[in-house]
Amino acid sequence: MADLEGNIDSKDFGLGTPQVTAGSPVKGAGQLDFGMRHRLSRIFKDDGRTVMLAFDHGYFQGPTSGLERVDLNIVPLAPQADALMATRGVLRSVVPASLDTALVVRASGGPSILKDLSDERIAMDMEDAARIDAAAVAVQVFIGGEQETQSVHNLTQQIDAGLRLGIPVLGVTAVGKELTRDSRYLGLSTRIIAELGAQMVKTYYCPEGFEQVTAGCPVPVIMAGGKKLPSLEALTMAHRAISEGAAGVDMGRNIFQRKAPAAMIQAVRSVVHGGATAEEAHAEYRELSSGAED
Repeated sequence: MADLEGNIDSKDFGLGTPQVTAGSPVKGAGQLDFGMRHRLSRIFKDDGRTVMLAFDHGYFQGPTSGLERVDLNIVPLAPQADALMATRGVLRSVVPASLDTALVVRASGGPSILKDLSDERIAMDMEDAARIDAAAVAVQVFIGGEQETQSVHNLTQQIDAGLRLGIPVLGVTAVGKELTRDSRYLGLSTRIIAELGAQMVKTYYCPEGFEQVTAGCPVPVIMAGGKKLPSLEALTMAHRAISEGAAGVDMGRNIFQRKAPAAMIQAVRSVVHGGATAEEAHAEYRELSSGAED
């Protein structure tokens, strides 16, 4: 039988040391439930930033260049990303379940590139996001678009479902051809999405006033990579966005359409997490890619 007296005497209650519960480095997350904060901590590292790799393009435009074979082109890059943005179909059919990378799952959709893209609906039940072990779901929002109200309704429905299950929602600002990507529009869109309850917002970078967009949004703003740019321009855009308040980047074509995608995602990580300048990161890309100039 154990020595009861000795067992009692050996306990250390840390008298004189107050209990401390660490806060969250994620903007606006301090008062969220434990499960939601835990999921956000899988997306954002201790510096409050994230490198997200987006390859959900096929949900509306089919086998995009560079995504013809996700198993060959994307899966090898996945361990270098903090989070993956993908559809549940690709996750279940291609991405290894053993991968220890946060999953942000596309939860809205409907029309293809042959139709009006703004006419989306909820495309995934939140319970399925829980089954997949998603760290968050993503919903497209078309502020100023023809189907603005429907897309906002999609967002709020998923936010309510996410609050019930502790799953954050990433609101994605969709910019149509008729809408201007300036700070006034992006500030309007990101603020509306955050006010409606999304825990994160993904939006495009604008050269003037982006710091006002991020300052006016009470939750993390993640920069969308958009169309493929020359590598130095893409890294410059990422560096400027981070310097002006973005909590990370979500790049797809600017990574997987490179001659050396693995080298590019490492260069992006150096900007987001390592404090590298665009020029330093570009030099790293060229060195790791054996001199690629794309």
